[in-house]
Amino acid sequence: MSGGASRALRESSLSLVFGVLFLASLVGQAFVGAAMHDEDLASAGLEPLGVGGYVTSSVFWVDVTENWQSEFLQFLLFITLTVWFVQRGSPESKKVGQRGRESDEEQLVGEHARPDSPSWARAGGWRLGVYSRSLSLVMGAIFVGSWLAQSAGGVVAYNEEQLRERHDPVTWTEYLGMPDFWDRTLQNWQSELLAVLAMVVLAIYLRERGSPESKPVGLPHGTTAVEG
Repeated sequence: MSGGASRALRESSLSLVFGVLFLASLVGQAFVGAAMHDEDLASAGLEPLGVGGYVTSSVFWVDVTENWQSEFLQFLLFITLTVWFVQRGSPESKKVGQRGRESDEEQLVGEHARPDSPSWARAGGWRLGVYSRSLSLVMGAIFVGSWLAQSAGGVVAYNEEQLRERHDPVTWTEYLGMPDFWDRTLQNWQSELLAVLAMVVLAIYLRERGSPESKPVGLPHGTTAVEG
């Protein structure tokens, strides 16, 4: 491997590792989920789907997308709420006196942009407005898209179960008001929000040496964001 390629791998190692872990867990979910689903089908006297049939089924994709939508909701809320709300002592918070969108000078936009700043950061008008909120816009779009995909897959999976039990199927709008949909949704939301709360609060008092998600080990508990 050339020096340039080796350097590129090192500089992108965090995203590469998480990408590999994501794919490995998705493949594992497919095989384990297929085995469980085939057991349920066999007990009902139906033909098993196998892994290939399972990963193209609504049952698999509703499980996948319900996790995705909750994860991106977590990030969307964290990105937007940390603009206006602070937590003294947490490295996950801005400094207490810096609530809000901050000035153009602080954000290095418009006339205060650097030569190497992104082009839309140097621009004004709607381009700067969009780019200034581009992270939350994309996170929000992924959340809405995966939420819709979860609901679409969920109603298909629910109706398949209804038909097996000789009950009437429901429409998509009916499914959105049903406990099955909201039980799946709220289970994921509460766990993601608890994880964010734990990270914000525990990072006030606990440390992980060398991690950018932690304050330096010797900083006082009351040190917020990157003070000091």
